[in-house]
Amino acid sequence: MKRITVLLADDHRVVREGFRSLLKHEPDLEVVGEAETGREAVQLTRKLRPEVIVMDIAMPLLNGLEATRQIRKDVPGTKVLILSAHSDDAYIEQMAALGASGFLIKQSSAHELATAIREVKKGKSFFSPSVGKRVRDRSRESRQPAASSSKKSNQLSSRETEVLQLIAEGKANKQIASELGVSFKTVDKHRQHLMSKLNIHDVAGLTRYAIREGIIESSVRMTIT
Repeated sequence: MKRITVLLADDHRVVREGFRSLLKHEPDLEVVGEAETGREAVQLTRKLRPEVIVMDIAMPLLNGLEATRQIRKDVPGTKVLILSAHSDDAYIEQMAALGASGFLIKQSSAHELATAIREVKKGKSFFSPSVGKRVRDRSRESRQPAASSSKKSNQLSSRETEVLQLIAEGKANKQIASELGVSFKTVDKHRQHLMSKLNIHDVAGLTRYAIREGIIESSVRMTIT
């Protein structure tokens, strides 16, 4: 039997170990790697080419939604299954727009997780029951005339979103440059561009925006200068 290869991405080791323990009892599923940041999830996906990624949303350095965007662009054959403690409409809307195949809340059973992995591997969508109802409701609403305005977050490039998250996590330009492997000048340029696009010109404002848009969680400890 050919097993479905799975990558686990969650910043809590105990959660990853729990998922691995649950999935090892499924003879057709194989965990091939673990990532504790969104950036590591992107890197391991490029290297390991798993068939399904179980992706948490709230991760440091690069959140699960932005990691999903990069993975769907770079490795389109890999399916992404979002697994989160939160099921806010903003997360569900972004998940669908970024090409994730399903959304489970972390309270889901082991059986539900295994079933979701199998279904998204087949190219189908899978949602926790409560999330699925909201997705269907939003789908019906989307058939109505669209509003003329769009979210400011849609204006940001992938790199600008990365820089925004790192700023909101309290990192200075020098630290961001080191993390992204670019120059200090490049980071400053991205910072100025995103401030201009969002019309937000201070770190506190950017941090509030990042929390509101689900780029980071409000529980993340930040140093605002």
